[in-house]
Amino acid sequence: MRASFVFSEVLTGLRRNITMTIAMIITTAISLALLGGGLLVVRMIDKTQALYQDKVEVSIYLTDDVSSTDKECQNDPCKGLRSKLEGDPAVDSITFENRDQAFERFKQIFEAQPELVKLARPEALPASFRVKLVDPERPEVVTQAYQGQAGIDTITDQSEFLDRFFNALNGVRNMTFAVALFMAIAALLLISNTVQLSAFTRRTEVGIMRLVGATRWYTQLPFLLEAMVTGLIGALVAILGLVGLKVVFLDDVLADPINAGVVRSVDGLDILLVSPWLLLVALGISAVTGYVTLRLYVRT
Repeated sequence: MRASFVFSEVLTGLRRNITMTIAMIITTAISLALLGGGLLVVRMIDKTQALYQDKVEVSIYLTDDVSSTDKECQNDPCKGLRSKLEGDPAVDSITFENRDQAFERFKQIFEAQPELVKLARPEALPASFRVKLVDPERPEVVTQAYQGQAGIDTITDQSEFLDRFFNALNGVRNMTFAVALFMAIAALLLISNTVQLSAFTRRTEVGIMRLVGATRWYTQLPFLLEAMVTGLIGALVAILGLVGLKVVFLDDVLADPINAGVVRSVDGLDILLVSPWLLLVALGISAVTGYVTLRLYVRT
């Protein structure tokens, strides 16, 4: 009977303060959705980094005279440079690409932009060595050792571009977490106000219960459960929002880079792994905020 009474009081409180309840659910859902979005961005970054980890290369572009006269890399300085790279312990493998091969790869990469392909000429693309490193995290071992040698025009390190790319993703993640923090503060204040309002509207019933011997914990439990129920509903709404975001936005807007292998997608398993954390955060914040509010501001 006691459990039935407590749950009936919870339902009564939720119905009585329906506008505050809806506002609290929406605020909690937005803050948790932003938190979940930040966690999904973290998972996307981790998976994308794993995708590129073994593909990071150093490109050594040869001078124009070497590119035009030695298409098979059979003469010095190209031949000597290849031998030196093959004997370098920091180098895992090398691939020589002449101008014609570079032009074919260029056409494959930009086949969706035929106007750009028409404007390009093989003479504009230098021959190069694509160097795969034993330790992809230390490209400077090669870039510093070969910079300025005969036959070399420029050396580019793909990890520099990847660092800028991941820094941009990290910026999006940090911004999402920052907005989530502000929304969480708003949710905390709203939970606290709702608990106070609910306790105030039922102060007469609570006073009678205390007079007949009900414990403080027993009279406060319905208010605490109200906060936890609204937090739980907000978390469920946030999870549904993340699913909708994946279906409507990620699978559509990011379809081309995902299919091209530029970034890794967020799948259902990622949302499934993030969801328990959102539920725990919602229940924890609601319970702690409700309890602290009752202890500090509500004398029942």
